[in-house]
Amino acid sequence: MRRALAEFIGTLILVTTVVGSGIMATNLSKDVGVQLLINTVSTICVLAFIIAIFGSTSGAHFNPLVSIWSRIHGELSTKDLLRYVIAQFAGGYFGALLANAMFSHPLIERSHHERAGAPLYLGEIVATAGLMLAIGALSRKATTKSPSVLIPLWIGAAYFFTSSTSFANPAVTFARGWSNSFAGIAPRSIIFFVIAQCIGAVLGIFIAGLSTSNQENIK
Repeated sequence: MRRALAEFIGTLILVTTVVGSGIMATNLSKDVGVQLLINTVSTICVLAFIIAIFGSTSGAHFNPLVSIWSRIHGELSTKDLLRYVIAQFAGGYFGALLANAMFSHPLIERSHHERAGAPLYLGEIVATAGLMLAIGALSRKATTKSPSVLIPLWIGAAYFFTSSTSFANPAVTFARGWSNSFAGIAPRSIIFFVIAQCIGAVLGIFIAGLSTSNQENIK
């Protein structure tokens, strides 16, 4: 339960930052580029923070796809997987509510920010594939980089080079549906983003496996 609590708190902090910085960004500037930059920098910083803080407790997943990957590789039991996923979705939801409350928005509000279309779904596939490739490299010790460095670097870059601005996390995507802000996503868009994320996760894991196989063959 201590590990699940760490996942709850970490995901809560992550979503509070993503949504809160999105609201703050629109309060500070009308320039969409500046808004995206504020949102990106805040997310990079908080990812590094929560991974460093909670990594030794729960592994710092904060993402159901990462937890599923860990279960497949025997790093989590089925019971722990369920606890993690519930904690991640609950933490994300309450994180959105906390951000709404801090900025005097209705506590629970549906986002009207439609995010639909093949280009955006492709962006989510790419963003999630890169994230899972990084996870695979870290788990196989194929890189000397720390998770608190590698993961924020990828997410920060993907904010700008993917059309979807890199959600790459079903729990966070769901949570962002409950804040009508710059960082929000309309609830009816969520399922398509999650499907794209699942496709991207499989692709990223496949590429990570190929990379490992090639390294072993070279040795």
